[in-house]
Parts: sequence; structure tokens; C-alpha cells
Amino acid sequence: MEALAEGLWGLADYHEKKGEIGKAVKCLEAICQSHASFLPIVEVKTRLRIATLLLRHSHNVNHAKSHLERSQLLLNSIPSCFELKCRTYTLLSQCYHLVGAIPPQKQILYKAFNLTSAAAPDVSVKLWCCNFNSQLANALIIEGDYHNSISTLELGYVSATQICYPELQMFFVASILHVRLLMQWDDQTAVEVERALHRCDQVWETIPSDRRAHCLGLLFYSELLHIFYRLRISDYKNAVKHVDKLDAAVKQDSHNMFQLHQFTLELNALNQSLSRSDLPSRERSALSARKARIQGQLTHITTTNTTTTSFASAGNDSLEPTYFGNTRRALQDKLLLAAPPINGEWLPKSAVYALVDLMVIIFGRPKGNFKECDKRIQSGIHIIEEELVRLGITDGVREVDLQHSAIWMAGVYLMLLMQFLENKVAVELTRSEFLEAQEALVQMKNWFTRFPTILQACESIIEMLRGQYAHSVGCYNEAAFHYVEAAKITESKSMQIMCQAYAAVSYFCIGDAESSSQALDLIGPVYRMKDSFVGVREEASILFAYGLLLMKQQDLQEARNRLAKGLQIAHVQMGNLQLVSQYLTILGNLALALHDTVQAREILRSSLTLAKKLGDIPTQIWVLSVLTGLFQQLGERGNEMENDDYRRKKFDDLQKRLADAHSSIHHIELIDKVKLEVQQFHELDMKRTMAGQSMRANLDIPESVGLQTPMPVPSSSRLVDLDTGKRGKKKL
Repeated sequence: MEALAEGLWGLADYHEKKGEIGKAVKCLEAICQSHASFLPIVEVKTRLRIATLLLRHSHNVNHAKSHLERSQLLLNSIPSCFELKCRTYTLLSQCYHLVGAIPPQKQILYKAFNLTSAAAPDVSVKLWCCNFNSQLANALIIEGDYHNSISTLELGYVSATQICYPELQMFFVASILHVRLLMQWDDQTAVEVERALHRCDQVWETIPSDRRAHCLGLLFYSELLHIFYRLRISDYKNAVKHVDKLDAAVKQDSHNMFQLHQFTLELNALNQSLSRSDLPSRERSALSARKARIQGQLTHITTTNTTTTSFASAGNDSLEPTYFGNTRRALQDKLLLAAPPINGEWLPKSAVYALVDLMVIIFGRPKGNFKECDKRIQSGIHIIEEELVRLGITDGVREVDLQHSAIWMAGVYLMLLMQFLENKVAVELTRSEFLEAQEALVQMKNWFTRFPTILQACESIIEMLRGQYAHSVGCYNEAAFHYVEAAKITESKSMQIMCQAYAAVSYFCIGDAESSSQALDLIGPVYRMKDSFVGVREEASILFAYGLLLMKQQDLQEARNRLAKGLQIAHVQMGNLQLVSQYLTILGNLALALHDTVQAREILRSSLTLAKKLGDIPTQIWVLSVLTGLFQQLGERGNEMENDDYRRKKFDDLQKRLADAHSSIHHIELIDKVKLEVQQFHELDMKRTMAGQSMRANLDIPESVGLQTPMPVPSSSRLVDLDTGKRGKKKL
């Protein structure tokens, strides 16, 4: 009977290599369904093979789970078979994870720990301990039990240390940093996060440099966590070096993969030619020599390429990634974090590539690098759209149509897509490309409507962007409404503060007494708590709005002091050119109001230069209006006429753009004082739980509104009408 089983296993291998997965599964199921009696060990191995095939090539997780549960029962009666039991436990744990059954997953992992604790503490046992600790930590994260998750990861770190495996140690300390970043941020946890960060740096340095080059997955994981930490504390200057490092790594890996593909094609062509029986000996010799050179180059690439060595020794028998669904990818398309039997990825390579593009955008957009941002947005969206199609997410597919096992990965790509679209909206609004901004914002609304649970965190971001669009096109009442709604929806203190600042600016733009009072009600309480802010984004925004409030109250000197402090933050710590330009415009206007014409001229020229670089037409018009007033005061008639002529050209250009935006079919839809409405799917309660929790657990990109640094363009003349009573000037 064993010979029969061997034959069916071989036939299954043959069909799998040909991509005929259904036939391979049928060959294996013939053993399980046979009336003949096979040894329990044969049936266990067969069911493990079936489960692995199903997990790698299908969404049939429940079928795989049934085979593994049967294998577990059979193994209970066998005293030995440590490796088979460990493989069964880890695959069954993955199945429970994929269907969202966390309590059974934890139960099976505790059984695995009992097994390893009773075994001799050799290297293999310690590796399995690392595997089970990583899976248990992930299950605890999904339940929100961050404290015990960290304790579990520390146990994994101890096991990795006992076998002197620095790459695995790095995997666990990076995971601990990840969990620390997820926990509620306060003074105490901030210290713990910083310690975890330094620990990552220390462990990374213990990996020999020749082996460190083969840890691309760990490099991306660690560096991205460093970036997220720097973003959290608004340390943009030190974050940039990590972004540049990752961008260079992506380019190098892409080049290696292209070379690998080209050499593989050439090698296949050579093999085809060498297979000819009538090939002349001289030509055969030349082709053989060429084949040897190509094979040597392939070997060099695969031994130096960081994604295909070091952790790849397990070959076809290696386990699929522990956390991330069941999509099987070629080895060169993976960014492995650890050695077998973990083989985990944080994210697929395509998602990491998109994430690096996103980081380049986030740091490039405030500096006005829009050409590069456009290229990265296009690249990132293209990557994501391809992956969504692979997951079966095409036109018309909604949340209710998703396989449960595909929800987490779909959530990763959908959240990334929303981040790219959000940045596109911001770029287009800055350049007054209102129709382009409308299109991107409508796309965000449509995606949210189709996937309201997975994209639940995006609801407040969409409301905030509706506010920014409405403000940019001069609909200040509607803008304030959407900002206030966004602040109500979000649980993020940072976003609440930012939206309150945005709403206050919109209320100031309305200009009547009631609106000014509403702005004061928003800004006053927030300003008093500004010292408790974690980062500088919130402080810069509040100082901007508070400076406008002081200007309204005619406290010009105090307004100047507050705005100067905000300018320093925007310039030195944030490097946000648009915010700097707007701060400079207000400060130039204040200098003019205080009759400091020399400083006013210098400040306003700097602001105009920045606004031109950004293509920020409303701010240009704003600056030019103030400059016209300055030239009038100084009696510089020539400069006044030249300046006002340029202002009129920009004003006419803006009015045309605004007219096009107002006449668009999407305009009313976006500014209307109505919250987003989505269809509720009651049967998706489990899916909602899994989607929301797993996204928070595994893709912790800080609230992107915290990165949404440009303020709404305060283009209303009312913002700069400081002392019309004194100067008798027409409102600017």
C-alpha cells in the first residue's frame, strides 16, 4: 500500500508542476477516500499535502482546515513525529487565522507549546518555538492584547538568542517595535518605543555585514518602522534618510529582478537551441559556453539578491507566510522576514514597493516636488490596481463578495490606494487643478461606498478632504461643516485638532460675527492644550488659526509673535513650503499693518517665490494683493501697476478654474452638507471585525491627516483685511 501512496504522491507532484492543482488534489484525496487501509502516517502526510495545496492555490480554507483537523486527530495516537505535528499545528493555526477564529487558533498554539516544551531543546525545536510565538503574538494583536503580545515576542527573541540567530532576533525586536507603535501613545510608552527603536539598531549591527545584505525583508520592515516613528514625532528631517535608503534598495532590487528575468529568458532560449539533435558541434560548443556564462551570472544575482537567499533554503517545503493570506508568489516576489519554519512576510513585495512610493510622496509633496509625486502616485496606483485584480476585486465587486481569507490582503491594498488618492487630492488642490482633485476624491468616495468596513478609518479622511475641496473653491460654509464632521467621526486626537484648526480658518473666511464666534469656540480650547501635543503638525496648525484670531481681535503684535513661532515650526521642523508661504504672507501683511514696509517687502517676495514654485495660484493672488497695497503705500506706481496686472492674470486664471469646478457634475456631490451613506451588510460582522483589527495590527501607517500638512488656502480677502478702518484701503 505504501508503494501505491508513493505513486499517487508522485502523480500529484507532476500535476502541481504543470499547474493542474485540481488534478493534484484529486490524486491525494484518492488516498484519503480509499477503502484500503493506509498507515496513519501516510494519511497524515497526504492530508498535509492537500491542505498546503489548498492554502497556496485557492481560497478553500475550510476544506484545508478539515484535512488538518483530521491529521491532528490521527497524530494524537502517534507518540513521535515531532516535525509532522509541528507542521500540522502551524498550518491549522494559519487556517483559524484566515477564517477569523482566534480562540481556536490560540488553543492549537498552546498545544504546540506543550509539544515543544516536552522535546529536547535543539535548534529545530527552538525554530518551531519562534514560529509559534510569532503566530501567537499576531493573534493577541488582533485581540488588542498588546501587552501579552510583546511578552510572547520576547519569548521568541529568547529562543532566537539561544540558538545564536541574529536574523531571527532582529525579526522579533522589529515586531516588538511594531507593537509598541500600535499601543496608545503617552509619555511612558513613548520612552518604551524609543528603547525598542534603539534595540532594533543594536541587533541589526550584530548581523554580519555579508549576511545583512541577504535580509532585504528585515531591512524594509525595520526602516519603515523607523519612518513611522519619525512621522509620529514629526521628526521629518531624520526620517528622510530612511526614505532615501529604502528608495535606493527598491531600485537596486528592481534592477536585479529585471536582470534575473532577462537571463532566465535567454537561458530558456539557449536550452531550446541545445535540444536540437542536428546542431553542429562548433555551434553547440559556443552555445554551451554561452549557457555556462549565463548560469554563472544567474548564480551571482541569486546569491547577491537579498530576496532569494539566506531564508530560501527550505524550497517547496517551506511554509507559506504566517500572517498574510494565501496568495502564492514566486520566491523572488517575496520579502521574507525570517528563516524556515517561519518564512513570514510583513507585506508582499508589491505592497512594500507601493509603500516606499507613498513615503517618497509624503516627504516630497510639502517641498513642492510635484513632478516626482505625480510619477510615484501613478506608479503606486498601478501596482495596487494589479494586485486588486489578482484578489478578484474588479468593477462591481463589493465587500460582501469577498472571500473571508482575502479580506486582510484586500484591506492592505485598499488602504494604500486611499492614501495615494488622498495625496493626489492634496497635490491637485495645491495646484488649483480642481477637476483632477474632484476625480480623485470621487474615486475615494466610491471605494469607501463599496468597502465601508475595510475602509472605515478613511471616512473621516474623506470628510476632511471634502472640506479642503470646498474651502479651495470658496465654499466656506460647506468646508466648515465637513471639517467638523470629520472631527466628530475620527478617534484620532491629532486629526480632531487638525480638523478644528481647518474649520476655524473656514469660519474666519466667512467673516461674519457668528462665524468668528464659532472659530473662537474651536480654537480657544485647543490652543490652551497645545503643550500636550505629541508632534508639531498640530501646533503649527493651531498657531496659524490662533494668529488669525488675534488679527481679528486687532492684537497685531501678539499675532505676529504667535505666527513667527508657527513659521519657525513649519520651516525648520516640518519643511512644508506651502505652509511656510502662507505664514509668510500673513506675516508680510502684519508687517505692512505695523508700517514696517522694508520687512513687509522682503517677506512677501519670499512668499511669492514659494507660491510660484508650488503652483499655488490662490496664495500667489493673496501675496500679489498685499504687495499692491504695499506699493500703494510707498507710492511706487510702476511696481503697483506691473504687480496688479500680473495679479489680474492670475485672478482670471483662477476664476476660470473655479467656474469649471462649479459646473462639474461632481461639485455639488462633494460639497453638499450630507454625510457619506453606505449600505450595511449585516452578515459581515465577522468580516468587519477581522478587517478593522487586522489593518490596525499589521499596517500601522499613522493617520495620514497628520501628514496632510498644507493648510486650506485662506484666499478670502477677509483674512488679510487687518486695518481697513485706519488705512481706508479697499479690502484686499
